[in-house]
Order: sequence, then C-alpha cells, then structure tokens
Amino acid sequence: MKMTYIAKIQANLKRYQSVKARKHTARVLDGSYKSIHKGRSMNFDELREYVQGDDIKDIDWKASARSQKLLVRQYIAERKHNVLLVFDTNMNMLGDSDGFEEKRELAILSAGTLAYFVNKSGDYVASVFMGENGVKYFPFKAGLGNIETILENYHRTVTMNNNSDVNDCLEYIIRNFKQKMIIVLVSDVRGFTTITDTNLKRLLVAHDVLALNISDASINGNLAYNMNAGTFMPAFLSKNKKLQRAMKEANLKLQKTVTERLKKFGISCSTIDYVEELDREIVDLLAKHRGEKLR
Repeated sequence: MKMTYIAKIQANLKRYQSVKARKHTARVLDGSYKSIHKGRSMNFDELREYVQGDDIKDIDWKASARSQKLLVRQYIAERKHNVLLVFDTNMNMLGDSDGFEEKRELAILSAGTLAYFVNKSGDYVASVFMGENGVKYFPFKAGLGNIETILENYHRTVTMNNNSDVNDCLEYIIRNFKQKMIIVLVSDVRGFTTITDTNLKRLLVAHDVLALNISDASINGNLAYNMNAGTFMPAFLSKNKKLQRAMKEANLKLQKTVTERLKKFGISCSTIDYVEELDREIVDLLAKHRGEKLR
C-alpha cells in the first residue's frame, strides 16, 4: 500500500511542529484519555519499598538483595482506546477553509494527525461516514495502514454529488455500537449546526466525544465559488470591502455559536484554519479532553 496521506502527515509534523506541541505531545497522550479503554496489559513502572498488603509475587529479590531493602515491582495499566473518526462527506467539504485550503484536505490531515498520534500509543482506530449509497464503516484496527485506508476512502467519497447528512452517521452509531469509544466528529460549521441535540445527548450517554471544526472561507476580493449555488460569485460582490467584513463577522459568529453549543454538552472542540496549526490544535484538543491547560 502506498502511504500517501501518512507521508503527508509525517512531513507536516516534521515541517510545522511547534515548540509547544513538541513539549507536550508525549505527556498529553500518555496514559488514559478520560474514561474509555479497550483491554489492559501491565507495564513495569518502577521499584519501591514493600508495604504490608503488597503481593509477594511482585517482590524483586535481586534488587532487594542489592539494596538491603525489600523492594517490589510497581506496574501501570496500559489502556487501549477505541477511537472512531466520524467524517462529514457533504459536498460542502470541497469548499475552502478560512486559510484558503480545501476543507476535505484539512479534514483528512486533521483527523489523520490525531489518528497518527493515538496509533503511537497502540490504540485502535475506526471510521464511519456517508457514501452516496449509504454508510461506510471501517472497523477498529491498529496500524498506519488502517489509517491510510480510511483517509483514502474518505477523499474519494466527498464529491459534488454527495449531499449526505452527518446525522445519518450518528444514528448508525447509536443503533450499532455498544462498546465504549472516543468519537471524533470532523465537520464544518454547516455540518455541526445540523447535528441534533438528541443525537449528541444519546452519543454522550455511552461515549466521549471530541470535535474538529474545519473553518469556512470568507471572501477576500478574489474569485469566490458558492458551493450551494454552484456558481461563482460576481466580482462586484466578491470585491466589495463592506461585504467582505460582514461575511467575516458572520463566519466568526457562526463558529462561536458552534463551539459554545458543543461546550454546553461538554464536547471539546478545536477549529482548524490551515495546515500549519494542526500539531498545536490537535495536542490542545487532547489536552482539553483530559481537562488540562497547555501553557
């Protein structure tokens, strides 16, 4: 398999990784996220002095002989997580972000970067999104090949003929998934505003939910294409300074409304404008999910 998107993710991390992300990535991803895990194994952590109640099977006799103290091996639980990527495949994702990059590409690199990080911890990644003929489901697996398969299929599924609704994905998950998961919703403002309160509440009963909001472009004087109308915006409109400011303000207001609504439900959200900020935003999102603040 040609690892096209994995190579892009690795190149972006190498090129753009910030000091903040380098400093905190390992700590943010260490241990459990919040409450969701799959299976356990025990990894050696350190030696400490024996206390009453410790299992004698954990005594390290060689180390105890060297130190003249009774020492026991202390272990930590290694938690494996189920991370489900839920992509919006509506044709609107072919539009541009506020950083004037294709939203579909940003969605791929954003979710792919998060999946790349959790894969380094040995976690399991799956995906659900809507094709033109129904739900596409890629089951939980570990490994970069699995992530590449998901990202390639998502890229092919977002077309000008795809008028899907992300709510259909959520209803499929609610009906068919019983195991606990970390669900990562990847959409734009339009997609998030269409998600019903009922579906969010039903997801949150059993799962942790994160959100990656891919921003929408504002007009900036260049030729602008209206995805909904299927036509280019007339130049006298796209070059109108007053209209540019109004559209920028409207986009920011909608974006704020979405993030505040998600926050009300306890869903951590990061907004992605361009590829250079991916490492920082993904690490910050995982930190927010753990209830941490990065300085």
